[in-house]
Amino acid sequence: MNTESRRRILITGMGILSPIGIGVEAFQNSLMTGKSGVKKSELYPYLAAPDTCVAEVSDFNSTTIKKQYLKGQRKSIKVMCREIQLGVASANLAMEDSAIDLEAVDSERFGIEFGANLMLSPPEVLYGACVACSDGDQFQFERWGTDGLAKMEPLWLLKYLPNMPACHIGIIIDARGPNNSITQAEASGNLVLGEAQRVIERGWADVMVAGVTGTRVHEVKSIHAKFWEELADSPADFTKRSRPFDKARTGQVVGEAACSLLLEEKTHAEKRGAKVWGEVLGTGASCVVNRDGLADARVAMANSIRAALNRAGVEPGDIGHINAHGLGERLFDVQEYQAIQDVFGDKASEVPVTALKSYFGNSGSGCGIVEASGSLVALKQGVIPPTLNYETPDPDCPLNVVRNEPLPTENKLFLKISTTGFGQASASVICGV
Repeated sequence: MNTESRRRILITGMGILSPIGIGVEAFQNSLMTGKSGVKKSELYPYLAAPDTCVAEVSDFNSTTIKKQYLKGQRKSIKVMCREIQLGVASANLAMEDSAIDLEAVDSERFGIEFGANLMLSPPEVLYGACVACSDGDQFQFERWGTDGLAKMEPLWLLKYLPNMPACHIGIIIDARGPNNSITQAEASGNLVLGEAQRVIERGWADVMVAGVTGTRVHEVKSIHAKFWEELADSPADFTKRSRPFDKARTGQVVGEAACSLLLEEKTHAEKRGAKVWGEVLGTGASCVVNRDGLADARVAMANSIRAALNRAGVEPGDIGHINAHGLGERLFDVQEYQAIQDVFGDKASEVPVTALKSYFGNSGSGCGIVEASGSLVALKQGVIPPTLNYETPDPDCPLNVVRNEPLPTENKLFLKISTTGFGQASASVICGV
């Protein structure tokens, strides 16, 4: 591994909010026992998702938010939409898990890198303003500035800006170093890790919060998903609907999640005796769109995998397992297999693969680091986490999918792949402990 010539970046804190548990212990227990977080929505009576089948963090609700997860930020909750709340809460949990003494950290060398989806206002927030701008059934755009905005809550915009998780977190922990936000949907997680890694390598910071948040369990976003994506509508058992790479897969399940990791320069971490989850070795990214305007996910994923391996200084044969994007869509899963084959060649059907969207669906920006954390917590136990619902192999994507039980391993090196439906892909190479 090519780690001698640059500062090494360790993962020393983890904060998770997921449909299979809040906090590392609950999350890990669900992974190890094969517990699904896919179910009928408890937070929304109506969504465009088939049968209102989603993967939501139902324990993160108005009561627990105020009394537990954002107890210290109660005054700011009114300017946080759900995605922001999830993201800030994940950073709180990561700080707690890291046991870092914020008083002892140089705040000028403490930064934030955070990924988020575009954040949308729910219909009830816009209703009054839209009515004020309507003439019968026609919306009058020219009246928005005068009649519409006057009906909006004063701090409306602050509640839905995707850079606000990083802002709130920076204020809460007094992190005055580099602060950046990334909005690249599912690709965000690996991009966030790469940016945070390079900030530390350049000597601009010693500690970074690298996190993501995303919810697609949303009145408007679920409509977008219904129109633009393939959503699972079978079988009747909701816990079996997310089935990446399985021949009977019918699509993805919309979900929500947030995860923050504390990244720390190795010497800095060792001086304070930090607990270590793993090490970020390298990341890669690519965006490929054909001349006809269609995304080429296969090439984008292959490019990003090669770049991450090169950055990490490792070969495909060094990888212990692949933490796949594993969307569960019929075409997309085949494209991911093809990208893996393009890089791994004859070994593409041998390297163990896990796909954790089978537990908690697709949360958009939130998925990448949450899934990577699944590998990290499992590797602490000396195993690769299994994929749920993989029952019938698909000859079009003949991967070595880990299923039924955790797979024991001594190889702690893994590749995380993430991609969007628009030709944006990212990958990271991480070493667990």
